[in-house]
Amino acid sequence: MSESKTYSIRDLSLEYDITPRTLRFYEDKGLLSPLRRGTQRIYDRRDKGRLALILRGKRLGFSLAEIRNWLDLYDVRDGQVAQARMLLDASEDRMQALLSQREELNQTIEELKAQMQQVEGWLDEQGLAAEAAD
Repeated sequence: MSESKTYSIRDLSLEYDITPRTLRFYEDKGLLSPLRRGTQRIYDRRDKGRLALILRGKRLGFSLAEIRNWLDLYDVRDGQVAQARMLLDASEDRMQALLSQREELNQTIEELKAQMQQVEGWLDEQGLAAEAAD
């Protein structure tokens, strides 16, 4: 059995639950570079690994430019320390933004709960609580 496992666009689309168009988009952006056999794209283990990192980066909210820098960590041996620090800084910035958003969401949820309690109390005072539940 060969060590160089390959994947079709369909294989990766199904495995990662993405569209072939998404794979072609990442290829157009230079994030993936499958081999070509005529019009057929042939992805290798490196492409599959890069795709996993791209999707993780998108899920974490990184831009394509940031993801490209992240991917470069795995391709370039020189300058890895500087790139790793850039990734760490970008990750810290993203973490702080998400923590801030979470705090804002928590505050909004608490305000909505308080508003709902006030309205439910008022409806109850009016004898309309049962009607409101309908």
